[in-house]
Amino acid sequence: MRKLIIFDTTLRDGEQAPGFSMTVEEKITMAKQLEKLGVDVIEAGFAAASKGDFEAVNGVAYQIKDSIVCSLARALESDIEKAGEALAPAEKKRIHTFIATSEIHMKYKLKMSPDEVLERAVKAVKFARSFTDDVEFSAEDAVRSDREFLFRVFEAVIDAGAKTINVPDTVGYSVPEEFGKLIKDILNNVPNIDKAVISVHCHNDLGLAVANSLSAVKNGAGQVHATINGIGERAGNAALEEVVMAIKVRKDYFNDIYTDINTKEIYKTSRLLCRLTGSFVQPNKAIVGDNAFAHEAGIHQHGLLAKRETYEIMRAEDVGVPSSKIVLGKHSGRHAFKTRLEELGYKNLTEEEIDRLFAKFKELADKKKEVFDEDIEALLFDELFKSYEEAKLLQYQVITGDKAIPTATVKVSVDGEEKVATAYGDGPIDSALRALEKALDVKSRLKDYTIRSLSHGKDAMGEVRVIVSFDGNEVSGKGISTDIIGASLKAYLDAYNRYSAKSLFIEKKIQEGI
Repeated sequence: MRKLIIFDTTLRDGEQAPGFSMTVEEKITMAKQLEKLGVDVIEAGFAAASKGDFEAVNGVAYQIKDSIVCSLARALESDIEKAGEALAPAEKKRIHTFIATSEIHMKYKLKMSPDEVLERAVKAVKFARSFTDDVEFSAEDAVRSDREFLFRVFEAVIDAGAKTINVPDTVGYSVPEEFGKLIKDILNNVPNIDKAVISVHCHNDLGLAVANSLSAVKNGAGQVHATINGIGERAGNAALEEVVMAIKVRKDYFNDIYTDINTKEIYKTSRLLCRLTGSFVQPNKAIVGDNAFAHEAGIHQHGLLAKRETYEIMRAEDVGVPSSKIVLGKHSGRHAFKTRLEELGYKNLTEEEIDRLFAKFKELADKKKEVFDEDIEALLFDELFKSYEEAKLLQYQVITGDKAIPTATVKVSVDGEEKVATAYGDGPIDSALRALEKALDVKSRLKDYTIRSLSHGKDAMGEVRVIVSFDGNEVSGKGISTDIIGASLKAYLDAYNRYSAKSLFIEKKIQEGI
């Protein structure tokens, strides 16, 4: 049996994708869940990219104990030095340095000769070794690189001290048979390959990232780069949950390979990422989509009731999806609510946190006939993982109708001071957001607005996600409520608070271990 190393790049490549940015606190929260999931390496960010990325890598390095914490760095001493500084507190750390090796990248992007690229790669690895013994080197756009040159680069960086060599399909160009052969060719043509682990980083531009990754594993790769829900640049990366479950479910095919992933944490990790980023997973998404374990067709239902394996190749419980949808309501007690939280995987909440959540649950139950698991999770994330609140919504009222001019009044608390404002608009939501903007005394532009139902029925909880531009800075926000106007106001305030949060506050939270 050989262990497949799972290198999670949700916080780096995944977070780079438009609409998936996270605050420092949110990255630390996500990193803790990734550690609980059992990933071997957490790529926490690109320390040299910005102050925020440096703080995120540094914050994760302070918090994570079991997983290796990694920072990306270009093959530049300044980048590598930043990565080393950010990673200093980590118990286990890795620097991941890279440079492009394909002709098109070297000629048009780097404007360097192959010999210059080779020299830069070796120099970068040697310098990274002065900060940690664990250095990974990536040949960007390896798939479109000249094979002989690629072999030369890998041999040289291994001699320089790289313990992992990464083979990226940077633009998602390869197909499984071709990519598997490339891995086999590296094994056969790089003389010192026995001193390093072969890793792969596949993008999903042709929808083949997982297939290419699995082909590479079958042909000798020992590490896979992946992201939760497959998020990442352009069409995304290989989805961690799909790679891991393919190996687990098809152990007859991958009979000598295993991972240390706790698959029962997969669904919870997927949901946490959605809440933190305000993103959605399409219903038919493999493993974690809402329909992944749903059956509507009569033939399927009959077969499933006769024997589950007729239409399910894995159990919902294996990935942490609750096997039953227990419905709670306004007559449910605290004990039943706490038990349901534990069944959903939230076992480490304090009594104070449970009390706060139960009070919110009771408020919701008075408005709804049925409270579903999705509602409970939405309450939990909204209450326990919300951003720093400089401004809070206290009250709102909206007048609208086909014969009335939509008018909204809102009352907010800003740094403890209550403010009230009224505004007109094109509709109830527009007037409410205009009133909120007036109360906060800010100028903004709503760039994107999406809403979806989190559960079932006409009284379902709604989740609103917005992207708002403040002084040219685009910030995302999210809010939930049974009232879409309330959810919209909460989402806008979430974005405003993210924009307003000061770096001093974030640093203080990191120091406090949050």
